[in-house]
This record gives sequence, structure tokens and C-alpha cells, in this order.
Amino acid sequence: MKTFSAKPQDVQRTWHIIDAKDKILGAVAVEAAVLLRGKHKPIFTTHIDTGDFVVIINADQVKLSGTKENDKIYTRFTGFVGGKKVETPRMVRKRRPVLMLERAVWGMLPKGSLGRQQYTKLKVYAGADHPHAAQQPVERVIA
Repeated sequence: MKTFSAKPQDVQRTWHIIDAKDKILGAVAVEAAVLLRGKHKPIFTTHIDTGDFVVIINADQVKLSGTKENDKIYTRFTGFVGGKKVETPRMVRKRRPVLMLERAVWGMLPKGSLGRQQYTKLKVYAGADHPHAAQQPVERVIA
């Protein structure tokens, strides 16, 4: 018996849409990362991009459990002296609402060229409108 390994030309990509309204941030990110990697498919191969396209709508209405809205901290460094930037989810949501979901999904993808390739298939929108209706995305329900 031979080990199966998917070929890039054999992958059939579909479009999925996830409504993040009143859903927990981590649950939405996990579902999106699984779809982007292709782990829901029987042909999943770790070193090949077998994932699908994912559209997340209503990203500005995603919830955080507990007191994370005020207590969680996003930290980044500009590279300059005194360039440490600290934000809470409340500040991030006000400045750029899709950023929390993008960062959460990015953290769940593999780092390197494969993860960057998979990340390009993620489309996140703050409102309910999106320009991908022509692709006929299949709706994914998160419990």
C-alpha cells in the first residue's frame, strides 16, 4: 500500500462564508484556519496547500469571552527606541475592526511560505456586504 500525497493540481477549491456576528473570536478563527489549511478534506497533505477560500463577514461584531475586551493586550514593536505599541481589543475594534480576526487566524496557520499562501485565501469584512457573491460561497455555521 502506498502513502497518498495530494498534488497541487488535484485540489478542488470551494468558497465558504462565516458570519461572525455574536460568535466567539477563537471559535471563528479555528473554523477559518481549518478551512484555509484544508484539514476538513480527506486529501489533506501537510506540505501542500489543499485549503479553500474563506469569507468572514460581520467581523466588527465578534465577541470575546470573559473580560478580554478590556484585559487582553495586543503588543507590537516598531523597531525604534520607545516604539512599543500596546492596544486592547476595544481600541483595535475602534481603529480597524477586521484586525482581531486576521491576527487570530494568522496565529493558527503555519509560519513560512505555505502559511502565507494559505492566508491569502482569507477575506475579512467588517459589515455584512462582500464582493464575492459570484463565487457562490457555502455558509458554515459555528455552534
